[in-house]
Amino acid sequence: MTDVVAEAFGAGSDRATRFAELLAVHGVERGLIGPREVDRLWDRHLLNSVAIAECVPQGAAVVDVGSGAGLPGIPLAIARPDLSVVLLEPMARRIAWLEEVVTKLELTNVEVVRGRAEEKAIRQRVSDRDVATARAVAPLGKLAGWCLPLLRVGGQLIALKGSSAAEEIERDRDEIARAGGVDPVVQTCGRGLDEPATVVVVRRAEPAAGRHRRRR
Repeated sequence: MTDVVAEAFGAGSDRATRFAELLAVHGVERGLIGPREVDRLWDRHLLNSVAIAECVPQGAAVVDVGSGAGLPGIPLAIARPDLSVVLLEPMARRIAWLEEVVTKLELTNVEVVRGRAEEKAIRQRVSDRDVATARAVAPLGKLAGWCLPLLRVGGQLIALKGSSAAEEIERDRDEIARAGGVDPVVQTCGRGLDEPATVVVVRRAEPAAGRHRRRR
């Protein structure tokens, strides 16, 4: 496992290990992970989260929507210090956890923001991002409606999904389009891992021609 962690996190391996320790000690008691997840922290959570780094452009501004325990945002920020990451979370007790972790791990490229993606104030504060991520937050169509408005035109929603990712695309295709999303595709990240990450990538489209013209 040590070699896998070193390959995934590089110079951030020690921070990743410390994050895993914090989750193992406090995650269950603070309602962040289930009791059965402690033994699967690396494969199911940290490595699965950091796998999406291969989809994220260099120097990107990222928002992790509904960050919860900090997945995938914290592993991503640890592995990719070139990124600027906002952890967006509405629940106060989870905000307290995220702030503690950011402080203990000295993650200078991370900002913790309390709120919901659909709130007007949040859309004003957290806007023009290059990438939005989310893990186990909502169905794809609803997620697109929340996340795409936070992105610049051409930005990407990278949603961690399971084996039903392709079915979600077909089911929610119209809803994704109404939210301004185009070209939804399923990708597999971290193919060398025991549990690779299945993600849906959706690009925010150019505004429709004339959409913002003033009526005469």
